[in-house]
Amino acid sequence: MTMFFYYLDLAWRSIKKTPLLSLLMVFAISVGISTTITTLNVYQLMSVNPAGERSDKLLAVQLWSQGKDAWKEFNAQVTYQDAFNLRKSELPVRQTPMFVTGLAVQTEDADFSPLLETVRVTDSDFFGMFSVPFLYGGAWDKSVDTQAAYQVVINEDLNKQLFAGENSVGKTLFLDSKPYQVVGVIKTWSPSPQYYDLTTGAFKDSAQLFIPFSLTPMEEFQSWGNNQSWKRESMDTYNGRLNSEMHWIQFWVEVTDDKQRDEYAQWLTAYVEQQQLLGRFESPEAGAQLSNVAQWLDLNEVVPEDNKILVGLSGLFLLVCLVNMLGLLLAKFLKRAPEVGVRRAIGASRNQIFAQHMVEVGLIGFCGGVLGLIWAWGSLSMLSARFNLEESLTHLDPSMWIIAPAIAICAALVAGIYPAWRICSTNPSVHLKSQ
Repeated sequence: MTMFFYYLDLAWRSIKKTPLLSLLMVFAISVGISTTITTLNVYQLMSVNPAGERSDKLLAVQLWSQGKDAWKEFNAQVTYQDAFNLRKSELPVRQTPMFVTGLAVQTEDADFSPLLETVRVTDSDFFGMFSVPFLYGGAWDKSVDTQAAYQVVINEDLNKQLFAGENSVGKTLFLDSKPYQVVGVIKTWSPSPQYYDLTTGAFKDSAQLFIPFSLTPMEEFQSWGNNQSWKRESMDTYNGRLNSEMHWIQFWVEVTDDKQRDEYAQWLTAYVEQQQLLGRFESPEAGAQLSNVAQWLDLNEVVPEDNKILVGLSGLFLLVCLVNMLGLLLAKFLKRAPEVGVRRAIGASRNQIFAQHMVEVGLIGFCGGVLGLIWAWGSLSMLSARFNLEESLTHLDPSMWIIAPAIAICAALVAGIYPAWRICSTNPSVHLKSQ
């Protein structure tokens, strides 16, 4: 350890002797690290499975309900009538339909200016299925899923705006002028990617309010998400929309194990056959598909192939930077060959000379890694501001503060092996004669 700090001191002195050359090397590796970390950071944030160990228990339900000459794949959503029917199954531990709408929020305070907020319309099981943490209260009672009641769950940020952050359970707020009773306040919660609803964007923030799905036919909520239909239908009334083949509802179930998943899959097959007898599900490919969270993220290409290619290209760019650094190191080390010759003559071994120069290379790599992190942070901030990207995609993951210097040091050491070997392999007598 003593020798390491001695070599570190020699490395710092050497860097100060050749500041311009050392700065060029630090800059070269920092640019490569910045590019690599920026693309790696985005890739890592996009590829996270936020469901964790519950990934295999949560299943997205898809139905091939379209006609013969319609889409040639499963739609990510289901119709309202299918969602209504699927809710009747008693096999899943939990299950929930959902969609996104928007409503004007007002309080009993006449001086409060109304807010237009995103609202998720869902069942009470939603909160348990997706591990939503509560600050105050909880979800509405299970009975509200079938017997509609004007109740609402809000998030912590909105609670601060509306009720100064106090326990607002039991208080009233107005959504499109209708009074809703607050039954729960959730903590700040926004899984990224937003796997339970990828139709509106995988990296958007979660809704600020949650209301019962059972209110849908009564309040005729408009869908703010994707709305897709494979046939022309008259939807002059909201009831016509509910009974149509319009796909606009996401449906998830929770199972305990593979056995229950297989049982539910069989139940879905029977449901499809039942609907075919009623004249629906006309396509020969009609059926059902279940995907756990990992499969769902892959199926919806949350991490596009382009991102993987960019990570590879950034690695190649880092390699080019290291080649340039290798040339600069070779020039720097060979320039002080006479000094090394003297050290060899007075007893320094090749291993000691090699170790001394590798410590210097590692120090340069560390400095380049730190500077590269600053470049990466600036790049992500610029991307966020310039293209209005979601914050979940552009914040620098904490792990990168360790990964970046580690990559930089390792890369620099690889680049420094040959120059360090060259300088410790030179014949000291040649330089002594020249002196």
